[in-house]
Amino acid sequence: MDTKPAPFVPPAPKPRTQPPSTLEMMRIVYRNPLELWGEHTYNEPWISVTGIGGPLVIANDPGLIRHVLIDNAKNYKMATVRQLILRPILRDGLLTAEGEVWKRSRKAMAPMFTPRHIFGFAEPMLKRTLEFVARYKAGGTSDIAHDMTLLTYDILAETLFSGEIAGEPGSFAKEIDRLFETMGRVDPLDLLRAPEWLPRFTRIRGRKTMAYFRDIVANTVKLREERLKRDPDRVPQDFLTLLLKAEGPDGLTRAEVEDNIITFIGAGHETTARALGWTIYCLAEAPWERDKVEREIDAVLASEPDPTKWLDAMPLTRAAFEEALRLYPPAPSINREPIEPETWNGLYIPKYAAVLVMPWVVHRHRKLWDRPDAFMPERFHPENRDQIDRFQYLPFGAGPRVCIGASFAMQEAIIALAILLSRFRFDVTAETRPWPVQKLTTQPQGGLPMQVSSRC
Repeated sequence: MDTKPAPFVPPAPKPRTQPPSTLEMMRIVYRNPLELWGEHTYNEPWISVTGIGGPLVIANDPGLIRHVLIDNAKNYKMATVRQLILRPILRDGLLTAEGEVWKRSRKAMAPMFTPRHIFGFAEPMLKRTLEFVARYKAGGTSDIAHDMTLLTYDILAETLFSGEIAGEPGSFAKEIDRLFETMGRVDPLDLLRAPEWLPRFTRIRGRKTMAYFRDIVANTVKLREERLKRDPDRVPQDFLTLLLKAEGPDGLTRAEVEDNIITFIGAGHETTARALGWTIYCLAEAPWERDKVEREIDAVLASEPDPTKWLDAMPLTRAAFEEALRLYPPAPSINREPIEPETWNGLYIPKYAAVLVMPWVVHRHRKLWDRPDAFMPERFHPENRDQIDRFQYLPFGAGPRVCIGASFAMQEAIIALAILLSRFRFDVTAETRPWPVQKLTTQPQGGLPMQVSSRC
């Protein structure tokens, strides 16, 4: 009799059984916030406490999440702690802007992320991925986490910037890691909601890296402006051109243009890179799932040359990617703060409370998922998708501030996985011991060293 293999349970912090002391909590939050949460956090619909920074509400119930992110979104602004961390990096980029500034940016970018435009990116995504995988021809061991950063950078550069980003990809990947290691950490002063003018010593080391990215942006804009002046009729109508054309008295300021460029260069590719790395790792640890995905990819590539069709034609590949997004959400925390106090189903939410909607916790909640810590792509197979509430699965957020690039990322991921897994097999080694760490995104500490071999 055939026996189904036990699902693979990938590495994750074990929920705490005892609350940490204040000093210990601050150390954990700086080192890795994913290690902070106790068992009750993964079992209750919500938790309301008073922490060192004031009132704290952890929202796990899908109805409460919907209320905060959609039904009463007008009463919730970006949380103070989140802004203290992100604004020094992104300033008035789309992820951190609020009010009229956010509306201007969202309106300016929306045309670039329509289905028509995203389908138009499929061929450049395919082209860059095919060029990228040539590095694996000799086989051997490679850090897949680092590689996916390079690949998604290549794709971003080709699609949104027509290959015209100033800077060298290898240096870019190194500096991204350094940026998230320094500027991307929660500083104890952030938890205390200390004023912005107080220096965050944990981020002083990141100033040089931040200057590096600002230089990339300035040089990228300069290159495109020179091209617009020199030959306006032949300038690509891409994301960069769209932003520059949106600049003006009734549109974006130059500072907002640059902030949005750095948002997409620095953060827009990083989330997909991390999700791809975790997907490849989970499939390597669950070869029975990998076999299904490889068979599906091989069949589709043999019969369907159009990459715009692959997302719909590869439900098993998509399911594996979505399950990796569940276990390792690129953005593990969504932070809001009520403008006015309110009550929802008996839960009082005071003004200035830190309201945390944490995909890391919601995606592993004991009352929302069967075997929540296991890698089980069948959750997302077409016949099972209707069982998942819209607000228990939030890899791209929800509501007015849902990720504008979600469809872009899904298409990019499936095209990349199709090419990578059709040509090569990725296996874990004795050195493959990743540990999820929250540094803005959910990153594998120690990288993802894996053995690469040809399938051809």
